[in-house]
Amino acid sequence: MNSRGLGVTMALIDRSMELNTLDSAIAGCLSGNSRIVFVEGPAGCGKSEFIESIAERAEGLGATLLRAVGSPRERSVPLGALRQLIASAPADTLPQMAPAEPATLVRVEAMQEFCAALHRLSATTPVVVCVDDLQHVDDPTLQYLLYAARRTRSARILLVLAESLHEHASDPVFSTELLRLPHFERVRLERLDRSGVAELAATYQGLPQDEDFGDALYAISGGNPLLLRALVEEHRAAPAERRAALPSPEAGGPFTQAVLTCLHRGGRETVRLAEALAVLRDVGSVECVRRLLGISAAAASQTVHALNAAGIADGCGFRHPCVPAAIVHAMEPEARAALHRDAARLLHSIGAPSPAVAGHLLAAGEADERWGVAALRDAAEQALADDDVAQAVACLTLAHQACDDDQRTSAIKIRLAAVTWRVDPCAAEEHTAEPLAALRAGRLVESHMPALARLLVTQGRVDAAAEVLERLARARGDGSPQAAEVVRGNLLGAQFGHPAPAGSRAMVAVSKDADGAATVTLTDSAASRPAAGMWAVPTAAEGEPAAAAAERFLQTAVLTDTTIEPIGQALRTLIHGDRPDRALPWCQSFVEEADRRGAPGWKAAFAQAQAVIMIRQGNLRVAEEYATMALDCLPEKNGSVFACAPRSVLIYTATAQGRHGAAARQLNHPVPDGLFRTVYALGYLRSRGFYHLATNCFHAALSDFLEVGRLARRWGLDRAVVVPWRTDAAEALIQLGDRQQAEQLVAEQLAMGDARNARVRGVALRVRAALVEVGQRPRLLAESVDELRKYGDRFELSRALSDLGQAFQAVGEPARASMVTRRAWHLAKECGIESVRERPVPGHHARSAPAQEDPLWSADPDVDAKLSDSEKRVAVLAAYGYTNREIALKLYVTVSTVEQHLTRVYRKLNITRRQELPMNLQLSMAEIA
Repeated sequence: MNSRGLGVTMALIDRSMELNTLDSAIAGCLSGNSRIVFVEGPAGCGKSEFIESIAERAEGLGATLLRAVGSPRERSVPLGALRQLIASAPADTLPQMAPAEPATLVRVEAMQEFCAALHRLSATTPVVVCVDDLQHVDDPTLQYLLYAARRTRSARILLVLAESLHEHASDPVFSTELLRLPHFERVRLERLDRSGVAELAATYQGLPQDEDFGDALYAISGGNPLLLRALVEEHRAAPAERRAALPSPEAGGPFTQAVLTCLHRGGRETVRLAEALAVLRDVGSVECVRRLLGISAAAASQTVHALNAAGIADGCGFRHPCVPAAIVHAMEPEARAALHRDAARLLHSIGAPSPAVAGHLLAAGEADERWGVAALRDAAEQALADDDVAQAVACLTLAHQACDDDQRTSAIKIRLAAVTWRVDPCAAEEHTAEPLAALRAGRLVESHMPALARLLVTQGRVDAAAEVLERLARARGDGSPQAAEVVRGNLLGAQFGHPAPAGSRAMVAVSKDADGAATVTLTDSAASRPAAGMWAVPTAAEGEPAAAAAERFLQTAVLTDTTIEPIGQALRTLIHGDRPDRALPWCQSFVEEADRRGAPGWKAAFAQAQAVIMIRQGNLRVAEEYATMALDCLPEKNGSVFACAPRSVLIYTATAQGRHGAAARQLNHPVPDGLFRTVYALGYLRSRGFYHLATNCFHAALSDFLEVGRLARRWGLDRAVVVPWRTDAAEALIQLGDRQQAEQLVAEQLAMGDARNARVRGVALRVRAALVEVGQRPRLLAESVDELRKYGDRFELSRALSDLGQAFQAVGEPARASMVTRRAWHLAKECGIESVRERPVPGHHARSAPAQEDPLWSADPDVDAKLSDSEKRVAVLAAYGYTNREIALKLYVTVSTVEQHLTRVYRKLNITRRQELPMNLQLSMAEIA
């Protein structure tokens, strides 16, 4: 009989020699010669199926089959396996085993009676006794089997015993005595080799037959028939996209279930060692396993060898990563935590890397305060170096829970807050509560104060940062504001360079009379708090050198938890200067880096900076997109004070575009209690005031703008380039009819150093124009247009152009008014500004579009270089509606000269009419007034 005689099954592939032994044993039994076949092999390698093949063959030949299977749970039940054999025999052919005392379980008389009954049964038909999983059979049954093996040599009895390799019966005498018997034969079942695996794969329809697929099957299963069958079935049941790829089992699937089955059939010690290897993962070794489980080196080595023989393990690791995950998952939670805790202690004792130790502490959910906290903190820093913020946060959180020292817990919380800022600003803000409480209770040591101050500044919490700095100055022996300012300067360290805080000369107070009219009074203010100086920006005189220094710093800056604030300062320096567009590529670069490194909190901060740049350029739609991006990066959109920054942009852009309902919905979001103690309050209050102004709530608008001024003065941030609250308040006062107070605020803003900034000056001139006689307005508004065009703020430019058009209409120059207002209308359309587009264009019905589309901005960056100064002067005047004769009179040239200049301008700029003249010609517009 050959292997095909038993059918091609998984267990019988590549088993020709073993099957020949089986055929010989059965033939000997039938001819009256007793045989003993001992089948051994690793778990899952086909012992049970091999026995099943013997059983099927024996029954087919008319033999009586007696069967029993050992079980770990029944190993302590005396004669449990023997009773299985008796129960499988024909009725009343074998003696029943009555319950007996342990001392009488192995009575010779009882064994003789059982053996005699077997002989009588074999006289009728051949008897085949099959016992599987012999390693789990109880000792009394083993004694019965050994007695029968010795006394059945001349009977038609075939005794087939199957035992897992390296897991032997508890009675050491049993296997030794069997070896002494002449009719004993051993059959060793090994794992399939690569060719055997390929032969098996060929028996399944639909499986790829290429070499790579076969190699993958072998690599994962190790040639273990049981694991191989489970792997194939899992692959065949997988979705189509997975079936098209190489096999890849998943934890909890048939393959890992088969692995667990193999382990449990190997016994408790096998399971324990597999659990130890699964927990230790990459740092596992025979020595580590031995120490972790407290077993002998020989026992550990033997069981590791058994796992390798079964194809489950390869060395001290598993063949597929889903296997250790499944083993660990199958453990009881308490046992799993205890093993991880012991593993952490073991790895710490042998000097393993901190991340390896920390991984086990996290899995255990607890840490030893003496050494575990230090390991967790060190592992957190290494995780940050790999941009694994989640791991770093987990390590620091557990370290904080395990630490019982007040000073160390505060330090951990400060670091945790800095790390968490990368992903969740709201959580980062919450983490500072504990160290701030320790500070106020006098428990925070001086060495921890600088880090806390820097962190609070990064979060924009200037009041809290100032409190820390003042306490730090007192701790160093000088509690004066000047000392706190020196401390602040020292905290800046080697940053790109930072100016001292700057502010205006006076503070504004507002009161109302009996009729509700507002009165504004300028008063001296208290000294500003020094911490806000970290948010200050250079003065106009320092602008270009500071901007150049900022860009040099950004060229070499590496984005980390400690550089995020200096980088923010450098960007603010550029944003609040005359060229905010210089900051845009840096912001985009940092957004991309934050996104790549999985830091949504950082990404939100840089997206918010981009939104501010777009506001300053008047690109409201893109500003809204960036602000939305910033909000979408935040897990908690309402719990963080930082979230109010992008929300302020959304309020401002929606209001400017006439979408007052959308702005109101943003305002309806609750704000954190601490908002008005942070720099983000300035933008929020200003946007809310802008909304109130647009919806005719003028007193509310004035109140918001003046509160901006109060906070800005308090924090040393009273800079028109940051928050031009004076012109904002002046616009509200104009609506309330208080032109005198409005003029006072505008005059103060124009007298500040920040009035050198084109945007600040342009807005101030536009507001001042509303306060002067009608005949004086065109000159002021033309200058305003010139400044805003130079700066590049299309939103403010459209407002100034619209006012200029109305001013021309008021002084009786309708042609010029039409040209200017048309350009204002198109610019507003580009920006989505409804407030300007709602104004009628002279010569058109309200809200009707002018017929032609004006190319307001030339796409050619060299447009200025192409024109001479004379050509530019003519082009600018023509662009704003002057006739050729008027241009000639204004420039003291002939009409023919004007015509010749315009002809050359049209040719150089590739245009055909005045309406196509661009507005970004770099020439003063004051001449047109």
